[in-house]
Amino acid sequence: MKRLLVATGNPGKLGEIAVALEGVGVVVVGLDALPEAAEVAETGATFEDNARIKAAAYSRLTPMPVVADDSGLEVDALDGAPGVHSARYGGPGLNDAARTRKLVEALRAVPDPDRTVRFRCVLAVASEGRVLATFEGAVEGRITREPRGSGGFGYDPVFFHPPSGCTFAELTRTEKQAVSHRGAAVEALVRAIRDRDPRLRSIG
Repeated sequence: MKRLLVATGNPGKLGEIAVALEGVGVVVVGLDALPEAAEVAETGATFEDNARIKAAAYSRLTPMPVVADDSGLEVDALDGAPGVHSARYGGPGLNDAARTRKLVEALRAVPDPDRTVRFRCVLAVASEGRVLATFEGAVEGRITREPRGSGGFGYDPVFFHPPSGCTFAELTRTEKQAVSHRGAAVEALVRAIRDRDPRLRSIG
């Protein structure tokens, strides 16, 4: 079975992607397979920019094909923020819970109908420093006034998904994977591998 490096230090992201790729004959490893690798700066203006930057950079350090993702939250009442800065929202040193609290506070005066938001994810696949393909997914929702649920990670406790009737943190991993932005992007990657997309010869 071929090995695929998923270039993230986020165990939640790694787990979601690994589960989705279980059925396509690929063994997923994380960045611990590259213990000497320095963190790649996310300097892009878009999710696709950052995914491409990370995938290309890490693929220069290993013979394995690399998948990198960039994802985040686009809040309409904040003109699309935090966007590509979702993981750094509120400044350095904040954990997921603190960033979530800051977001809820920023929206305290926003009426419920105007608390619309989307999660967006772009996956980039690279080999030997060259990006081979990208895959995108998005999901619409609303920001709740208080965190709900104990699952997931990041902003999941305040991302309410109307079709499910609950926040992402109230869903199981399988339930979230079926409807999430990352789930949609990974499913597009899985279809490409199964369809023997010529761009992905190094994987499939």
